[in-house]
Amino acid sequence: MELRIEQLQAWARELGFGSIGVADVDLSDAEEGLQAWLHAGFHGEMDYMARHGTKRARPAELVPGTVTAIMVTIDYAPADPGWLGQAWAALADSERAYVSRYALGRDYHKVVRARLQRLASRIESEVGAFGYRVFCDSAPVMEVELARRAGLGWRGKHTLLIDSGRGSTFFLGTLYTDLPLAAAAQPGADHCGRCVRCIDACPTGAIVAPYRLDARRCISYLTIELKGAIPEPLRPAIGNRIYGCDDCQLACPWNRFARAQATGEFAARAGLDAATLIELFGWSAERFDAQLAGSPIRRIGHERWLRNLAVALGNSAGDAPVVAALRARADDASPLVREHVAWALGRLASTAGHPPAVQPVARGEPNPVHNAT
Repeated sequence: MELRIEQLQAWARELGFGSIGVADVDLSDAEEGLQAWLHAGFHGEMDYMARHGTKRARPAELVPGTVTAIMVTIDYAPADPGWLGQAWAALADSERAYVSRYALGRDYHKVVRARLQRLASRIESEVGAFGYRVFCDSAPVMEVELARRAGLGWRGKHTLLIDSGRGSTFFLGTLYTDLPLAAAAQPGADHCGRCVRCIDACPTGAIVAPYRLDARRCISYLTIELKGAIPEPLRPAIGNRIYGCDDCQLACPWNRFARAQATGEFAARAGLDAATLIELFGWSAERFDAQLAGSPIRRIGHERWLRNLAVALGNSAGDAPVVAALRARADDASPLVREHVAWALGRLASTAGHPPAVQPVARGEPNPVHNAT
C-alpha cells in the first residue's frame, strides 16, 4: 500500500511533531561543502565528524537499503509568549546563569527518538514490516540538509533550519527507511535575504561567513563539546552562558513566529531558568547528577559544568560572594577546574571596582583556538 504524505502529516500531528516531510537521500551535491568544512578544521575536536567522512552524505552507507528519509520537527520554545525578552534579560544579568533554551528540560534525544519509534509503528501497521532506523543528533546524518530537501524550511545563515511559520526553535528527527516514498516536490526556499542579524549577534564571531560556522569559536561547542580548557581569548565573550548559546536565534526575526512546545517535557527543571551562577557553582557532583537526571546537560559531567561556571563567574561583577565562591574551589581536585577558577579570580582582580567588559570577538580576527588548523 502506498503511503501518502497526508497520512504521515496526520500521524505527525497526533504524535506531537511540529512538521513532517520526505526527502530523497542523494546528497552527492552536498559532499563537497561537507569536505571543505572538515578540511578547514571547523569541526574542532569533534573528531568523530572527520572519522565518519562521506558516510554523513551517503545515507545508504550508514543504513543499507535506505532510499528515503522522513524528517520531523518538535518545537521547544518556552510556553511564555514573552520568552524572547526574558532570554535577553537573563543574558544581561551577570549574576544569573544562562542555559540554552533547548536544554532547560528533558533530554531531547530521548523524546524525539521515542516519538519516531511510535511513528515507525504507525507506518508498520499500515504497510507491514519495513526497514528503518531512527536518529536524533546521534549519528552521521545531515539533518538540516535533509530537512531542507523535505520542504521543512531553509538553512539560515547561522546554519540552523528556519521555517517561516515556526522560526528555528525546534529539534530535528530523522527516520531512514527502505520505503520508496514520494519526496517533497521542492526544497525549502531561502528567505533570509540581506539580513545578517544572526552573524552580527554572535559573541565570538563563530559565523565566519553566511552559512559557514567555525565550531571552534561557537559557545555551544566551547561549553558542551570541548573537553579541555576553553581558549582564554574567548572566555570574556562567553559572558554568563554556561551551557550552549542562543544569541543567533534570539536575534533572528523569524523567531517572532516560534511555536511554543506542545507538552511540558522541555519546560525548565531544577530552576535552571532563574538560577544564579553562585548557586549552581555550589552543586556537588552528587547534586549535579541528581538535579540533572534526564537532562541533556548531565552528559558534560560535573567537571566541565564547574569549568563553564568558573568562566561565567569571572565575567560577572565580581562582588564578595562571587570571589568567596571561586576561592572555595581554588584547590579543586580537577586541574581543569583549578585553572579556570584561577583565571576567573585573576580577571576579577584586574577589573576590581569595574565590571569586566564583555567584548565580542570580531570575525576578521585570527582564530584564537589553540589547536586551530
